[in-house]
Amino acid sequence: MAIAIERPEGTEALAEFVLFQDAVYADRSARWAALPALQVPLLAGLTPFTEGRTIHPLLARDGDRILARAVAVLDGRYNRHWNERLGHLLMFEARPGTRQATRLLADAACEWLRERGAEAARAGFGMLEFPFVVDDYDSLPPSILRHNPAYYHALLKDAGFETEHGMVDYKIQVRPELVARWESALEAVRRAGYEIVPLAGIPEARRAAEFTELWNDGFKAHWGYTPFSEPEMTLLLNAFAPTGVLETSVMAYRAGRPVGALWVGPETTARALVAPGRTIADAEKLNFLGIAVRESDRGRGVNLAMSAYAYLELVRRGARYVSYTLVLDDNWPSRRTAEKLGAEVCANYLVYRRNFRH
Repeated sequence: MAIAIERPEGTEALAEFVLFQDAVYADRSARWAALPALQVPLLAGLTPFTEGRTIHPLLARDGDRILARAVAVLDGRYNRHWNERLGHLLMFEARPGTRQATRLLADAACEWLRERGAEAARAGFGMLEFPFVVDDYDSLPPSILRHNPAYYHALLKDAGFETEHGMVDYKIQVRPELVARWESALEAVRRAGYEIVPLAGIPEARRAAEFTELWNDGFKAHWGYTPFSEPEMTLLLNAFAPTGVLETSVMAYRAGRPVGALWVGPETTARALVAPGRTIADAEKLNFLGIAVRESDRGRGVNLAMSAYAYLELVRRGARYVSYTLVLDDNWPSRRTAEKLGAEVCANYLVYRRNFRH
């Protein structure tokens, strides 16, 4: 039967699209499940994340069997911020041995983007999306990171994509000397006049607005970044609040002015799907983390102190390993921060790009 490329329409079809992730990863001994309660409304255009974006989900089918999926996104907010004409290919998943289906799917998505003015498509970094892991395919990563199979790289390159950027992930084994280092870093910025406040201690009326403004300011020049809206940030904070994110995430203030923001989500491996006999190792019980600091306050240890606050809270809860964050290969200031915190590289990730002029 011929491969057909189609757009899913309606709640039932979009749910099938989202749950295809579970079919691809069904053989994994440990995996994160699809999240239809969050992802179906997004694809249906019913969340703040669709404002300023045009979203076009596509499926490659062989009869009733889905072979591959992706979402073409024309992100007007990204393009205005960077003055580019770029499209994004997000939520890509595919079964093994689907070279032809993936190529047809990518061609259809890229043609849709090209018709709307895009000159290229990026895969692996965009709206709520992180890159493709390239080496550690077995360990369960933090819940927001990709856990893709090794064959995805061959499928994407065969579909016309080229490596655009590399990233590294960092992990820290908790040790007494590092706990002492974190305590010292936190005390140093407090003596310098900074106040580190968990999000739970910031009035809800101010929380999302301050966090959003500071996050966007801190990341405004970060490669690939798209500014968040306050409604988007509110949705995310509310969605992750049950995991304890408001207690581990913080803001840094100097003279009452917010100057630093740290997003840390505690590990949630109790929600992972685990095969009989498979146990989650301590080294897989990882938080996720992101740091933003105003340019005016960089180089003063604010990034170290905010991370230290979160790590100390996670250790208090029993963490034996903590995660730093994904870092661009050439972001040496952030990589040096990772080393100062005691982190070591644990995995590598890739972002892909397909230029339409070729």
